[in-house]
Amino acid sequence: MTRTIRIKKGADIRLKGRPSTQVEQASSAPLCAVQPPNYQGIVPKLEVKEGAAVKAGSTLFHSKEHPEVKFLSPVSGTVKQVVRGEKRRILAAVVEADGKNEQHAFASMDPAETDREALVAAVAERGFFAFIEQRPFATVANPTDVPRSVHVSGFDSAPLAADMEVALAGREAAFQTGIHALRVLAGGSNVQLGMKAGQTFFNAIEGVDTYTFEGPHPTGNAGVQIHHTRPINKGEVVWTMHAEDVANLGETLTSGTYCTTRVVAVAGSECDAPRHLQTTLGCAISTLVGTVNEEEVRIVSGNPLTGDRTANDGFLGGMHHQVCLLPEGNKPKFLLADGWLGLGFDKFSLSKSYPTWLMPKSKEFAMDTCNNGEERAFVVTGQYEPVFPFDIYPVQLLKSIIANDIDAMEKLGIYEVAPEDFALCEYACTSKIAVQSIVRNGLDMLKKELG
Repeated sequence: MTRTIRIKKGADIRLKGRPSTQVEQASSAPLCAVQPPNYQGIVPKLEVKEGAAVKAGSTLFHSKEHPEVKFLSPVSGTVKQVVRGEKRRILAAVVEADGKNEQHAFASMDPAETDREALVAAVAERGFFAFIEQRPFATVANPTDVPRSVHVSGFDSAPLAADMEVALAGREAAFQTGIHALRVLAGGSNVQLGMKAGQTFFNAIEGVDTYTFEGPHPTGNAGVQIHHTRPINKGEVVWTMHAEDVANLGETLTSGTYCTTRVVAVAGSECDAPRHLQTTLGCAISTLVGTVNEEEVRIVSGNPLTGDRTANDGFLGGMHHQVCLLPEGNKPKFLLADGWLGLGFDKFSLSKSYPTWLMPKSKEFAMDTCNNGEERAFVVTGQYEPVFPFDIYPVQLLKSIIANDIDAMEKLGIYEVAPEDFALCEYACTSKIAVQSIVRNGLDMLKKELG
């Protein structure tokens, strides 16, 4: 029997431009990129040089700390460029597709009939540890660890997110195989699957313990679901994986070829035709949104709260399943009309500063990217708690991170959180504090201290 968990804290930010439920095929990408900064905790070591010929599934680079964790080319073609940043840090390996889709052949296997050690090696060889996140620290999973449990969220509650049932339509068998694989990786324990009311795709899936979650964003975050079912204690390791990546893992293990399918929600108030597009992992952004006037429109790879700013010549993030087009907030606003003295009949507010909170919940808003102010003193305003559905004091935790007080960080629950769990706190913050980056820095510092 499925247990229903109701979460009251949080907020649904109602942005215009929701994607339709139709899935269309995106134009083929002439370029694809695998970007190491998309994968937390990874120091990449290249295995190819510029000009090298690769197949779909060929290794581009691996983790320096764990060489068995590999990152594969999503298409066949030629390594056109290795993009580097400061101190020659690798930012991207760009592959120019040849259109042939030649595949590196892997042995097909049934995870239900495979022992854990062999399956760990197979998952790492096929590049899928890159898509498994480990908590604490919210980094790429360590294949030498045995997780206490594995958690999959069956829905995404973020603004303008892809509909998971639309993205997974017709892939029940692949998803079931992926669940079997995760169950073996978890030492035989059932995978915990979070659902929302009304979903039917997961009804026939075996090997899962299902929970139904009701409530506003961030109810769909894996961290929120873990906290309300099996909270993480110090010394425990938990793995999470996106539902579409679970299906890709299952298909790769069964077929013996690297599956890089991405159903991306292309949405936002500046999008002419919000819809779902089926494309390839790491595809060029231009194949999804065309050419955009970047002075007036911001392209976000990922959701509006946690995604990365990109450009016409950018690429889809490795962990992203949506692209948003939002108005660039660079235009002056008249004080009495659009400024802070305006009536605000077209403005969304969490604090009921504008009368729009009296309007129907169906009303949607075209919000721009303007911060409406600069960073100010970090004060206790009581704005974080209503949108933070953890039994954790968010402001106190953030201050302990800023002070580098490891003992306080541990006592206040840092092992349970990831930066995405604080996204709404950052949105609601009157002081304009970059909350997510503080949490990321705290997790990285703690991981380094603990070795």
